[in-house]
Amino acid sequence: MPEELLYQVALTRIPLIGDVIIRKLLETFGSAGDIFRARRRELERIETVGSIRANAICAFRDFSEAEKEIHFMKKYGIRALFCTQPDYPQRLHHCYDSPSLLYYKGTASLNVPRMVSVVGTRKPSAYGRRMCRQLTEELAAAQVTVVSGLAYGIDILAHETALQAGTPTIGVLAHGLDRIYPAAHKNTAVAMMAQGGLLTDFMSGHLPDRQNFPKRNRIVAGICDATIVIESGLQGGSLITADLAGGYHRDVFCIPGRADDPQAAGCNHLIKNNKAMLITGAADVLQMMGWEERSRPPVIQRELFLQLSDNEQKLMQLLREKSPRHVEELYLLTGLTGSEVAEAVFSMEMQSILKSLPGQRYELVI
Repeated sequence: MPEELLYQVALTRIPLIGDVIIRKLLETFGSAGDIFRARRRELERIETVGSIRANAICAFRDFSEAEKEIHFMKKYGIRALFCTQPDYPQRLHHCYDSPSLLYYKGTASLNVPRMVSVVGTRKPSAYGRRMCRQLTEELAAAQVTVVSGLAYGIDILAHETALQAGTPTIGVLAHGLDRIYPAAHKNTAVAMMAQGGLLTDFMSGHLPDRQNFPKRNRIVAGICDATIVIESGLQGGSLITADLAGGYHRDVFCIPGRADDPQAAGCNHLIKNNKAMLITGAADVLQMMGWEERSRPPVIQRELFLQLSDNEQKLMQLLREKSPRHVEELYLLTGLTGSEVAEAVFSMEMQSILKSLPGQRYELVI
């Protein structure tokens, strides 16, 4: 069995060592194996690690649970996605509390250009079901990968509609991949593994306990460009997911409902408090995300006359690789300060090189 994979799985099992701490350790040591091989003094010097956590790492000797998990993964064709690997979801990687290790069973890439989560109540009205089907079909037509949590109601309806429309759909689970919950959704889950996938940060054997669902929701929010809420009361997982998405600087959209409808109270609350943008269909999402299909003018001659600073050239290269991008991506991927990015963006807007979109996103227009 690959030694580094063993260390990666084992690292997540050490007491007191959570995902944020693992990120700090990896910044210094580079790999899970090098963390285990580090001396206690080296570990103690890392910010937020200290002597207690350093002792926990140095004292860890029981790799049997990690070995068992790797055998399970090989038997059922499950992939481990560690946060330092290129196939780890890069949108999620930019979230400060992202899981260091994910378990994935599926065929779809988790780094496609367009990913949107669709969430909502477990008991949708006829209106909610109709809007979910319509919206998901329209997203599928625009080649958007649909993500949800495989729960009753809006979640499973979004998955099923995506499958019927022929677009990949990803289910994020609050338990290990040795089970499907709810069991009633097993057939849909099996179909998703062939046209999308199932994703979790829980090892096999973990049950769908109540405390696992907020962790699941952070992946649903962080793995996507945007989150859409279709019918939600004032409490529940959908609003948690929306809050997480906003905290990750992702766009949040809501289908509005009647003012006196308790099932629409959550969506109306998000819209009223400027935590989500009101939409009536996928066309609104595509427009606000800058995903509308349109022809672009020839750029070769114009680019000959561009006079860009070093910082502007960095942004230009980044936006050529992918556009639009969130302003936080511009900070993280260029290494520029906030003021440097702001100055470069302003100059490029004045030259009509890029334009701003809702949700602090920027798109190349030449």
